Amino acid sequence: MATKTNQQPNSFRRKKSIVWDYFTVQQISAGCKKACCNQCKRSFAYVTDSKLAGTSHLKRHIATGICPVIRQKSKGMTKVNLSIPLKTEAQSHTTLPRKRVRSRPVSAPVHEIAKMIMLHEYPLNIVEHSGFNEFLQAIQPQVNMLNIDTVESECFSIYTREKQGILDLLNGSFGRVNLTLDLWESPQSLVYVILTGHFTDSDWKLQRRILNVVMLPFPESESAFNQAVVACINDWGLDNKLFTLTLDKSFATEAVRRNLRGLLPIKNPHTLGGQLLLGNCYARVISHLAVDALSSMVKTIKKVRDIVKYVKTVKSHEEKFIKLKQQLHNTSTKSLIIDDRTKWDTTYHMLVAASEVKEVFPCLDTSDPNYKETPSIEEWRQVEILCSYLKLFFDAANILTSPTYTTADIFFHDVWKIQLELTHAAMSEDTFVRTLAKPLQERFNEYWKDCNLILAAAVVMDPTFKMELVKFSFSKIYGKDADTWVKSVIEGVHELYLDYIPAPTFVVEEDCEDFGIEMTHEDSLIPASDGLSDFDVYLSEIMSCQHMKSELDLYLEEPLWPRAEEDLDLLAWWKENKQKYPTLSRMASDILSIPVSTVASESVFDTETKKMDSYQSSLSPLTVQALICSKDWLKYGPSKI
Repeated sequence: MATKTNQQPNSFRRKKSIVWDYFTVQQISAGCKKACCNQCKRSFAYVTDSKLAGTSHLKRHIATGICPVIRQKSKGMTKVNLSIPLKTEAQSHTTLPRKRVRSRPVSAPVHEIAKMIMLHEYPLNIVEHSGFNEFLQAIQPQVNMLNIDTVESECFSIYTREKQGILDLLNGSFGRVNLTLDLWESPQSLVYVILTGHFTDSDWKLQRRILNVVMLPFPESESAFNQAVVACINDWGLDNKLFTLTLDKSFATEAVRRNLRGLLPIKNPHTLGGQLLLGNCYARVISHLAVDALSSMVKTIKKVRDIVKYVKTVKSHEEKFIKLKQQLHNTSTKSLIIDDRTKWDTTYHMLVAASEVKEVFPCLDTSDPNYKETPSIEEWRQVEILCSYLKLFFDAANILTSPTYTTADIFFHDVWKIQLELTHAAMSEDTFVRTLAKPLQERFNEYWKDCNLILAAAVVMDPTFKMELVKFSFSKIYGKDADTWVKSVIEGVHELYLDYIPAPTFVVEEDCEDFGIEMTHEDSLIPASDGLSDFDVYLSEIMSCQHMKSELDLYLEEPLWPRAEEDLDLLAWWKENKQKYPTLSRMASDILSIPVSTVASESVFDTETKKMDSYQSSLSPLTVQALICSKDWLKYGPSKI
């Protein structure tokens, strides 16, 4: 029987893989062979003792363009095909196939790359990053590389096309346009104002689009914001279509608001003499209330944060906490979280979750030097009171995070409840509650005075409430003085309605003598009688006009629309009733589209103002506008033009 030899595996077997046209086997030492690339001279494992490494990794080196020499030679050619038939030994001395099939260079998908840059706020110079180019070449080795100028030009092309789509959308709208102004700052201390349009489209759907991004060279100037608004109006053809302006007190001084209030009736006389200007952003007002409330309990909140960190940052601590929770039969389903201090809602959720398991924390091993002091019973009570008011603020702000835009009437419900709750709390017998609520009530009272007329007018446009909810809520807030405030709302709504009624035209009759007509006694302007008969006719006409009721009066006098479990789609209701109320329906669509907040939905709970990154702000103002506006527009899908 023949004995087995100590030959290495495959040492006498002919190598059949085509990779050996590109690699040479080298003996490194006894029992160790390596495959050396004939192009880049890089060595790879092949045989070590009795283990055979195989050829898959060698194929990848050649076929996928990893070999730098072959990649360089293969530009403009097809990739190496390792599935071609086995070559003869004479042919094996060549390193690449002699016949090369050339292909044309492939253009980079510049349109898709430009959209990607806009949607995800990547820098324009990403197309020159080595990692990005290697990624493109891995997908398509023959791809042509891009430069910044090409991509920037495509971004402007997208911006121009999408802008025409927004213009068509605005021109198709039968109503007026509301503007919000928000301020962004850059690390270079540059200031940009973001102007966003809010309106009802031809299908009676609420729309919101960023219209302009204007750099303010001198933001401290009282007229700087006027210039930005006028530029937006001229850019989009909004003369006589501007309805309201919403800004924020954080940057809009009294002088700025006074100038803008004077601008409103100039650009559109139907604005109640500039009264339709909201000087405070709803989201920021709520955030300020929440931050002020949290600031009043800094030490107690730190205690809660520390013990939550103790549990969440070490796995063994969390496992022990869960076991103790089960032993205590605690039924809370909330998970402990460590808050993000730039988002006040995360602190609220942290406190709520911790307070629901407050009896578990004292059971942790207090001998552990890393474990912090557990809040006292009184401190937990204060945390729970604090959370009750934070919930009020959270529910009010959370409306703005809805994927669909909300009509202005919705905000009235939360605003009047906050006003009422804080008013009562400021007079509480509980010292802690009174101390917590009084400064909050004073801050919110300013906002209530600024916005209650507009929000009340919006809720009047809800056929399920009309004036009745205004009367009810005002009676709760103002008590015996409620009638005065209710009257101001009624008068404001009627005054605004008059702005929507077309001005009457008068026909002035020419003097008959101008036409050579001889006037008879009966035709004379001054009758022979005492004139009281004509006065009686005049008086009857006046009285008949006074008895004619307007659309607004008829609407208010009709019974309330039945309330259903689901909220009524107000714009759809007014669309269905536009034949019955042709004038009032236009007024309703404008009022219901009034925005109360200037910030985007993702920034509703922010405790810090929006910052523009340093690269973005280093670009020209026109490029910045094109990138920011296009990102916003592309969220709604590409333009159909």
